[in-house]
Amino acid sequence: MFPFPKPHKETEIILGEWWNSDVETLVNRANKMGLPPPTSDAHTINGKPGSLFPCSLKHTFSMEVEAGKTYLLRIINAALNDELFFTIAGHNMTVVEIDAVYTKPFTTRVILIAPGQTTNVLIKADQSPSRYFMAARPFMDAPVPVDNKTVTAILHYKDIPKTVIPSMPKLPAPNNTNVAMSYNKRLKSLNTPQFPAKVPLKVDRHLFYTIGLGANPCSSCQNGTQLTASLNNITFVMPKVGLLQAHYFNIKGVFKTDFPDQPPVPFNYTGAPLTSNLGTSLGTRLSKVAFNSTVELVLQDTNLLTVESHPFHLHGFNFFVVGSGIGNFNPSKDPARFNLVDPPERNTVGVPTGGWTAIRFRADNPGVWFMHCHLELHTMWGLKMAFVVENGKSPEESIIPPPMDLPPC
Repeated sequence: MFPFPKPHKETEIILGEWWNSDVETLVNRANKMGLPPPTSDAHTINGKPGSLFPCSLKHTFSMEVEAGKTYLLRIINAALNDELFFTIAGHNMTVVEIDAVYTKPFTTRVILIAPGQTTNVLIKADQSPSRYFMAARPFMDAPVPVDNKTVTAILHYKDIPKTVIPSMPKLPAPNNTNVAMSYNKRLKSLNTPQFPAKVPLKVDRHLFYTIGLGANPCSSCQNGTQLTASLNNITFVMPKVGLLQAHYFNIKGVFKTDFPDQPPVPFNYTGAPLTSNLGTSLGTRLSKVAFNSTVELVLQDTNLLTVESHPFHLHGFNFFVVGSGIGNFNPSKDPARFNLVDPPERNTVGVPTGGWTAIRFRADNPGVWFMHCHLELHTMWGLKMAFVVENGKSPEESIIPPPMDLPPC
């Protein structure tokens, strides 16, 4: 049951990226040189780049609507490296759900959606019957190269000829931080008796993780260095054996559980750009968490090479986004402003450029769970870690055995 009137129809809107060359070839070539790969050549809506690109006029997704009817759009950002603004010409959108959790409904002309996030919106076909462009393009408020091209699809009122030229919406500027922050501040959990927001009010474990780019020595790379990324100055190294398998069977030497709760050296995280001493520590280091304990994690962006927005995704859990801000997190003042009543509940959150985000969750799902930046480039560079959530006291609170037909890695 929806907590809103049932829409006439539902449609999936999958936002993506397109490269004219094989992506893995481009990435591997750039990695060998120690450089970032080229940005995408186009964006797509449901796999099609739309009519603003040469030779792709016929490759445009079109959604037919009937005047007066309400539709649910399930919007998914499947892009590898771009947060995206999305809008529809002439039409309001009512946000009702994020990352499969209902929200307090609010109306907007534009949404911001990061890789790995989902947003469900209601639209009513209440405009003059015609053809209207849907459009998306990146949000990037840092000095980082990005594919700024706009992708389009068409909202097509029934019985309107295809010869009618669609209206184009006005998208925010790619670096419009105010629109991005204003949108995110409007996201709230529904928090009703049927859909409560069970925000942890007491915290058992406080974590503070810095997000940084870096450079490590590489004799074969173009500049003698390899671009990298880290949490608390640790660049994650993927193991040869699956982490869950190693944990369940107690296989020694695969990982350590000494991931630090704090960065090794405090500094002015969002001050002037730091362009020296950019080396990171390499390791397969995890953080052990007691079953059913409550965790507060502050993710702090840094100006190592550059500040940048980072969408972070936690496997195995939803979490509550209790706070966010620009600059350095202040543990003495900022928690007093946390929203502990109806914060948005989700599984992927954007850490703002030159800022911080605080999340809370209850570790009630035993196992090994990755947390990583959902920008594919940064994850590849090691911007990830994992939590080992210990078993509880009963079999129902413990990891289940692997299936008999589990294929080997």
